[in-house]
Amino acid sequence: MLIVERADPLAPGPKAILEASHALMQEMFEPEENYFLDFEALRGDDVRFFAAREGGETLGTGALALKDGYGEVKSMFTAPEARGRGVAAAILRALEDEARSLGLPLLRLETGDPLASAVRLYERAGFTRCGIFGDYRPNDSSVYMEKPLEEA
Repeated sequence: MLIVERADPLAPGPKAILEASHALMQEMFEPEENYFLDFEALRGDDVRFFAAREGGETLGTGALALKDGYGEVKSMFTAPEARGRGVAAAILRALEDEARSLGLPLLRLETGDPLASAVRLYERAGFTRCGIFGDYRPNDSSVYMEKPLEEA
């Protein structure tokens, strides 16, 4: 059974998933186009970090960064061997539930245009493309999306 719960990004399973994610992002994008949070930032008071697991095996991660007036989806990554099993959708639901419980009216995210499966996941979850936000800098690869949250 898939379990999504708050986790420590420095625990062995989540850390391995994050390291794989960071390596892929560094391979796919220029340094100035990488906006992933480092391990210490993921442990900050303004971040809620989640991991998905089956038994003792970590299958994916995601985080909710608390911003002024919205929550930002960060560090979404599913282990390659777990893709297509609903892991990312389950993590995204947990992040939305957390945002709603905190009274946040809106979720936003930045992803990369080459990550077509991620864009499709977010679209299926009700996110739509929007303009640049926060501290992001214009570039040729970023896709910005948002989703208003209704009361649960």
